[in-house]
Amino acid sequence: MFISRLTGTAVFDPQGDQLGKVRDTVVHLRHSNNPPRIIGLLVEVPQRRLVFLPMSRVTDFDARQIISTGVVNMRRFEQRESESRVVGELLDRKMKMKHTGEEVTLLDIAMEQSRPGADWHITKLYLRRAGSRLTKRGEKFFADWSEVDGLTLQVQGKPFDNLLTSLNDMRAPDIATYLADLEIDKQVEVISKLDDERLADVLEEMSEETRVAIVGKLEIERAADVIEEMAPDDAADLLKELPPQKAEEYLELMEPEEADDLRRLLTYGDYTAGGMMTTEPVVLTPDATVAEALASIRNPELPPSLASQVYVVRPPLDTPTGKYLGVAHMQRLLRESPGTLVSSVIDSELKPVGPNTSLASVTKYFATYNLVALPVVDVENRLLGAVTVDDVIDHMLPDDWRDQDEVEVRS
Repeated sequence: MFISRLTGTAVFDPQGDQLGKVRDTVVHLRHSNNPPRIIGLLVEVPQRRLVFLPMSRVTDFDARQIISTGVVNMRRFEQRESESRVVGELLDRKMKMKHTGEEVTLLDIAMEQSRPGADWHITKLYLRRAGSRLTKRGEKFFADWSEVDGLTLQVQGKPFDNLLTSLNDMRAPDIATYLADLEIDKQVEVISKLDDERLADVLEEMSEETRVAIVGKLEIERAADVIEEMAPDDAADLLKELPPQKAEEYLELMEPEEADDLRRLLTYGDYTAGGMMTTEPVVLTPDATVAEALASIRNPELPPSLASQVYVVRPPLDTPTGKYLGVAHMQRLLRESPGTLVSSVIDSELKPVGPNTSLASVTKYFATYNLVALPVVDVENRLLGAVTVDDVIDHMLPDDWRDQDEVEVRS
């Protein structure tokens, strides 16, 4: 898809309400030979304010409309050092072909995904020749991004530049492991160059002590943005480790809906179902179809444990929801016709737990019924969230398990 075609495209939320229009695309330039990564869209919302929509929040994408998922941070966009605006900064830029030194003008940029759920990268460039004795002036042509100078950051020869290059291509758990041997100031220097979403992923893989230290060294607005990008249960665990006044400062800077979810999680004990759950499971009404359910769990950003089942409730759908009715398992959904209502395939035997159910009881329940996720409801039978098997395992292990070769499991 060519980026210039996106300018002016309407952006809608999952309910069909228009959020704004695309005005630009943000790309993360790299030091390496890897293609630049498209990290998000700049969306103009009312009062002509530009806000950032991460590519991970985009579920449907074409030149006619863009559908976002989840809550969009409405804070005004602030550009970082390694970020560039495609329309505002790169298009119409003079560049040179690497092998010939010929001057060209960048007219458009194509972006692609290697597979569904993967990052978007720059692949092709649409260029115009400056003209010479051997080439026709104004001739337009396509070239691979790697054939042109001007789409990579200049390497300064510092060890950290090379480190940043390698980190951009590593998985979040591997980055956390790699950084564990560095002094905290060096860790901050490195990962503060990552975009908010990537930094949030890395923090989720770090020990509580380390991520508290890192967040404390970020600017307060940036720290709030990063915490907001974390999974709700991980964000709540982090906030619990902070002084209450500091945690509230971060919450005040977040979107109200996100902050309310986190405040609710903070009321539960660490080793209870409420303290382990996420407030963002896949939730549908009973009149949703199997086709809609499968489309919901197809979201590549969903962890496998959350994509294993959908939770069926009466409206409203945001947690705490209306009356909880049951879950529909992915395997059952795959066996049904697309037009079947999810209400007809609900597993009524899977009993939910309350938010104060202990870790030991939750663990026993998971083991007894071979579960990967479990609904959590309040006394009014409203869905509060879901506990997943990875969260249970994480809470069974000691806080510093990442630093140990062998660990003892909490009972």
